[in-house]
Amino acid sequence: MASNDFSLDDSSTWNTGLAVELEPLVRRVLAPNPSPYTFTGTQTYLVGRGREIAVIDPGPQGTGAAGHADTNGEGHVEAIIKAAGDARIVAILCTHTHRDHSPAALPLAAATGAAIIGCAPLVLADDGPRADAAFDPTYKPDRVLVDGERLAGDGWTIEAVATPGHTSNHLCYSVVETGALFTGDHVMGWSTSVVSPPDGDMGAYMASLQKLQEREDKVYYPAHGPQIDNPRQFVRGMMGHRRQRERQIVKLLEEAPHEIPAMVAAMYKGLDPRLTGAAGRSVLAHLVDLERQGRAAVTGETWSLT
Repeated sequence: MASNDFSLDDSSTWNTGLAVELEPLVRRVLAPNPSPYTFTGTQTYLVGRGREIAVIDPGPQGTGAAGHADTNGEGHVEAIIKAAGDARIVAILCTHTHRDHSPAALPLAAATGAAIIGCAPLVLADDGPRADAAFDPTYKPDRVLVDGERLAGDGWTIEAVATPGHTSNHLCYSVVETGALFTGDHVMGWSTSVVSPPDGDMGAYMASLQKLQEREDKVYYPAHGPQIDNPRQFVRGMMGHRRQRERQIVKLLEEAPHEIPAMVAAMYKGLDPRLTGAAGRSVLAHLVDLERQGRAAVTGETWSLT
């Protein structure tokens, strides 16, 4: 399904807990955690159709907590195991450790004996309001993959692609045999990714987008939203969007010093009020990047050009 063909009404391909084949080596199981920040929910992917399979982004677990709708994963581990059928899950890979991606790794590992492999652990205390899910403090990998490192199973080979920016520990995963890339939250099929300091880094995020732009992946399978069938064109558009946001910020600061809420109000017309925090975090990420370049400075809560 191309990104411009997506419809929430397509229940045949977007039912929670349903295993949907996207290509011979890839199936998707949607977690029950829709929210303003996760769209239809977190998409867990199963790689392989032989005796051994890998699971990418096992998702959230439990019933969630008040104020954290995107951590609801009730029944999701059972849905993954059902989708695996007679195949043995031998590896559980997480793109990063936000709570809508990695908490189900532990119960899935306990149920299957599979190793937790992939991104490095990260626990970061908030420094202010957040719009993305909190970090998962329970994540404990058996093996951490570095950029270019590979993991092989029955009929498949997965290669780690380091893509810091959304979080410092973010990895994408390539299926060597097919040219598919699982992009986690680095590239999503429905929205731009939130880059939230202090761990989120706009400079690193842009460098990681450039890295993907130079690859020759055939299709992206993001953690949220539909698959992306024109990867390089899509990434080019994302980079252009981020540069446009930076130009908007610089223009506002040329007019007068600003605080972030005023910038968000000027830049994001008609924004869903529930996403104001997300927009503010990304504006902050751009400002921190401009500050690092020596182009902006902050006094108290007020930003200005240097």
